[in-house]
Amino acid sequence: MDLFSQDRISNLLQKDGSVSYYRNVLTHSEANRYFDLLLQNVVWKNDEVVIFGKHIIAKRKVAWYGDSDYGYTYSNTTKQALAWTKELKQIVEELTKTRFNSCLLNLYHNGNEGIAWHSDDEKSLGKNSTIASLSFGAERKFSFKHKQTKQTISLVLEDGSLLIMKDATQTNWLHSLPKSKKITRPRINLTFRTIVC
Repeated sequence: MDLFSQDRISNLLQKDGSVSYYRNVLTHSEANRYFDLLLQNVVWKNDEVVIFGKHIIAKRKVAWYGDSDYGYTYSNTTKQALAWTKELKQIVEELTKTRFNSCLLNLYHNGNEGIAWHSDDEKSLGKNSTIASLSFGAERKFSFKHKQTKQTISLVLEDGSLLIMKDATQTNWLHSLPKSKKITRPRINLTFRTIVC
């Protein structure tokens, strides 16, 4: 894989954080093959969150994998990591020059499923950590909103692409995957993270 031939946005945010985007990290056929493997072989479960004391079971499905049985807590629920294969992890680590020890996988069945504004700033991830998101399936809009200025920036995450959030991004920016009735196909994304032990 020629890393320098990829179409790349080097810093989408321009201030208070750093987000890079690589198109075509995987070929169309590679992305399709991984999409099918992930859809069939991952132990998918509906995401569960507790918001304002109310237990909610989301339509979106998730799985949590890692080098060890790391626990990851967000929205007042904890997930224990399952053992994973390392093929996609190696591709992402090569591009990001970052070592990851865990991965949260998300399955959105169609555009009726999304995720609201949030930051991945849990203590278990450490401060200013790098998160890399590999996308498969349906193209989806992904948005950032500055916590102070409310400035918003959006892009479309394509099949086989990689988005890298690092530096102070989680401190200063929120991000979301907006819902869209136009999207009828599923999307899977893998968000590689480093749990601080």
